[in-house]
Amino acid sequence: MKKLLLGTVALVALGATVPALAADLGARPYYNKAPAYVAPIYNWTGFYIGGHVGGAFSSDNNFNGLATGNNSNGRFLGGLQIGADYQFAPNWVLGVEGQYSWLSGNVGAVFPGGFAYNNNQRGLGSVTGRVGYTWGPGLLYVKGGYAYSDNNESVTFGGVPVAFAINGDHRNGYTVGAGLEYMFAPSWSAKIEYQYYNFGNANFTTPVGLVPFGSFTTDDHTVKAGLNYRFNWGGPVVAKY
Repeated sequence: MKKLLLGTVALVALGATVPALAADLGARPYYNKAPAYVAPIYNWTGFYIGGHVGGAFSSDNNFNGLATGNNSNGRFLGGLQIGADYQFAPNWVLGVEGQYSWLSGNVGAVFPGGFAYNNNQRGLGSVTGRVGYTWGPGLLYVKGGYAYSDNNESVTFGGVPVAFAINGDHRNGYTVGAGLEYMFAPSWSAKIEYQYYNFGNANFTTPVGLVPFGSFTTDDHTVKAGLNYRFNWGGPVVAKY
């Protein structure tokens, strides 16, 4: 009877001890899987201001092939731009930009008989739309829209200014172009672009000595390198799940 009583007490004590030992071991740890890496998506949406420098080249095939002074020589340009972009879908960018470039030097022509034409083209302005495709920090784009030429045209005979008239507008025209822009730091981007400006054809109606020489075109081919500071851009935006 004593042996049976002792055995019962031992079983009860063992039953009380096992749960305590199990509690001391603690819960089985749970490990979360590491999140998958998500490449950053650069956000081009926002406003920007900036500046540019470059060169301009005018056509040299005017007046039925008459040599036209320094048209083919490059002229220095420098200016400012302001614009806004909107990124969507998700790698396309739509934007609008206003730009003005100051120009150095003149273009013109010297005619047989003593007449000379001079175009002091002081600047080029434009308001354009643009559409581009982006891959992270890079943006490849095309642009086009309205262009303005800040002209001061004159005609001389033997070095003396004379009255003249033309049948076209050499101030208002169109422009098209393309470029590559790269976001190299938060809020900063650099670009290089080609832009063509065309302000139409015209003929002299007076003086009569210039009428036989035919039409001439005011246009410019430009290459620019620029730098933009961007607002409303706080660095890469990472996609969320």
